Amino acid sequence: MFSNQPLAERMRPRTLDEYMGQQHLVGEKAALRKSIESGRIPSFILWGPPGVGKTTLASIIANQAQVPFYILSAVSSGVKDVRETIEKAKSARFFNQARPILFIDEIHRFSKSQQDSLLAAVEQGVVTLIGATTENPSFEVISPLLSRCQVYILKSLEQNDLIQLLDLALKKDLILNKYDIRLDETEALLRLAGGDARKLLNALELSVSAELAERSDDDTSPIIITNEKVLERVQQNMAMYDKNGELHYDIISALIKSIRGSDPNGAIYWLARMIAGGEDVKFIARRLIISAAEDIGMANPNALLLANACFDSVTKLGMPEGRIILAETTVYLATSPKSNASYCAIDEALSRVHQTGDLPVPLHLRNAPTKLMKSIGYGQDYKYAHSYEGNFVDQEFLPETLSGTRFYEPGNNAKERELREKLSKQWKKYGY
Repeated sequence: MFSNQPLAERMRPRTLDEYMGQQHLVGEKAALRKSIESGRIPSFILWGPPGVGKTTLASIIANQAQVPFYILSAVSSGVKDVRETIEKAKSARFFNQARPILFIDEIHRFSKSQQDSLLAAVEQGVVTLIGATTENPSFEVISPLLSRCQVYILKSLEQNDLIQLLDLALKKDLILNKYDIRLDETEALLRLAGGDARKLLNALELSVSAELAERSDDDTSPIIITNEKVLERVQQNMAMYDKNGELHYDIISALIKSIRGSDPNGAIYWLARMIAGGEDVKFIARRLIISAAEDIGMANPNALLLANACFDSVTKLGMPEGRIILAETTVYLATSPKSNASYCAIDEALSRVHQTGDLPVPLHLRNAPTKLMKSIGYGQDYKYAHSYEGNFVDQEFLPETLSGTRFYEPGNNAKERELREKLSKQWKKYGY
């Protein structure tokens, strides 16, 4: 009835014009597209969530450049495989002056020694490296390799992209277009996809195949896709957890939102789901550090200390003992008072920096290591706070045009109410 090849594979784009989304990278005037069309392709890393076209884009680039294309998966390849592939690339380069492309899927799973084995080949121009990762390359890719690569960030597909992809699949797929398939509702498909093209097409294919399985061979009535049918037929078939992508981001999102919502029961459940699914404990611990800074902040500064200690501990211990430390930290964060005041403050300050540009540092705050600098007023009239009562002196620390601007707004929790009272006594001009 259906092909052994999944719909997502059958619908894989072959050219940049067929490629869906990521217009900031491959749009008409985007930098990456210009590099591809000019043939001057740098080594780079594609960073983004699953199902947004990282592997597809690498394949399109190699096809357009008409160069040898080698693929390695970090899950199944070792140092030996890397070296053998590089030797093949050297031989191919002998017959073809253009650099071969070496694509490494899930490059974040390569060990340091595996990544080291790539360095010379990238540095000497033996290959153009294209890596794909769902993890922040700043944490997962060694600095020497990262410094030799551009990093391009891919985004989850937008709703319009996903709807366009559904229409395209129904019209152009040689198997689906044999049937009269009507999408009465698309909300469930879009929600299950979560910006992931592969999940979207898998959900569509599951829905249609489930409908066909319940019909007689001579039934030619339209196949009607509704939200109810999608949820009934797809959810029972989808994996409970796939650490390589499918529900990876959904479950970490549920964990963080449970912590933010101060629900230790929800938080510990989603943590258990990740642990049972074999998730990388360092991935979980890093997210707990982010949560401690973003959602708890100054309401309980010890949360960040504990989250950092958690990361160090699980890195040393691994599993199964690491689950205890992750659980302790998760419960502590979930039951801590919450504040995003510091998070909001830095975003507001960054926004103001972008609006106002590089405002000059007031002269009294500037360093004055030379006589010339002192003579033109650097450091003049600066008041050393420790020389005043309470180690505080009222002086200006902002550029003149921003004088009196308040970025930090203390939250409504015990710790920050105390801070607000202190600040209101010291900084009356800010009106705390």
